[in-house]
Amino acid sequence: MKDNSKSQFKRLTEILWISTKLGLTSFGGPIAHLGYFHNEYIRKRKWLDERSYADLVALCQFLPGPASSQVGIGIGVMRAGVLGGIMAFIGFTLPSVIALILFALILKGWHVDNMGWIHGLKIVAVVVVAQAILGMAQKLTPDLKRKSIALFSLVGTLIWQSTYTQVCMIIASAFIGYLFFKQVETEKHLPITVPITRRFAIICLTLFFGLLIILPILREITSYKWIALFDSFYRSGSLVFGGGHVVLPLLEREFVPTGWLSKENFLAGYGLAQAVPGPLFTFAAYIGAVINGWKGGLLATVAIFLPAFLLILGTLPFWDTLRRNPKINGALIGVNSAVVGILISAFYTPIWSSSIFSPIDFAFGSILFSLLVFWKLPPWVIVLLGALGGFLIDLL
Repeated sequence: MKDNSKSQFKRLTEILWISTKLGLTSFGGPIAHLGYFHNEYIRKRKWLDERSYADLVALCQFLPGPASSQVGIGIGVMRAGVLGGIMAFIGFTLPSVIALILFALILKGWHVDNMGWIHGLKIVAVVVVAQAILGMAQKLTPDLKRKSIALFSLVGTLIWQSTYTQVCMIIASAFIGYLFFKQVETEKHLPITVPITRRFAIICLTLFFGLLIILPILREITSYKWIALFDSFYRSGSLVFGGGHVVLPLLEREFVPTGWLSKENFLAGYGLAQAVPGPLFTFAAYIGAVINGWKGGLLATVAIFLPAFLLILGTLPFWDTLRRNPKINGALIGVNSAVVGILISAFYTPIWSSSIFSPIDFAFGSILFSLLVFWKLPPWVIVLLGALGGFLIDLL
């Protein structure tokens, strides 16, 4: 019994150490994170075989939420159960959470509207989202049908701007995908073994949907600010398909129109979030800290990542059955196509419309885009150049 306890403790500390190292060094967004995970967990340590890793990535692409974080949690779960997933999450997420909370506390109280370096960070946000759009469009909308679904989502989210627009577009696109792509053949997969019972998985899924329903009701019948904050972040983390960049329009519509956060502070934080390693969802920690200090930052982090946790724990035991169903795969194709349209919509407003005001802004953004996409400079370098360039432009 003691040997088993020691072995479990050793595994947990190993997961925490390795994931923390990844959390300090994993720059470049979700796709890059998956590459770091593969190198560290699969090639070096052989915690999973290649097929199981590919299957886990496929599951996390299927689910809403931060795909790379869910992959890390899933590997931790397979390695050491639920506690292993928690250790993997803490190690990978905490470094960027701390960095963004500190930035928010430093920035809080400043009037950032006319600061040149802040404007430079806003242009960085334009560049990074433009790169994400290009990469996702090539992968997720290769044919006319999928491009049409993306256009449908783009037009819908631009014309009908409300809290529920993105959810409606995703549901409608899933139905369209189900109709048009339900005959797409699925690959043969090897079974995945996870130390989670189906009963525990059902509890996690029930909790996921229960909170999604109950939190908005509690928000309406109470005036408690913490419940309102938790609800906004939890809903945002529950309804995002396609990774961190797609959470931008949800968070913007939750916090900017309500007056909790200025558009300038929002985009400045988003620009800086590109400079830190780890998941982009930790941008929520910045927003929470601007609104209510470090406690707000921690609350936002828990709330926006909780859906990802509940979903990965709730679906892993059932994934073997789901991934072989061509109808579900068809709906997923529709959802992924909609993500491209939603991201283009967010690119126009608030990102482009709040950042590019003059020919020199566009010229500077073009330079940063070229350095990022063609010269392959790391994102943190682009952020530093953006802040410096914005400061110099302000002096002209």
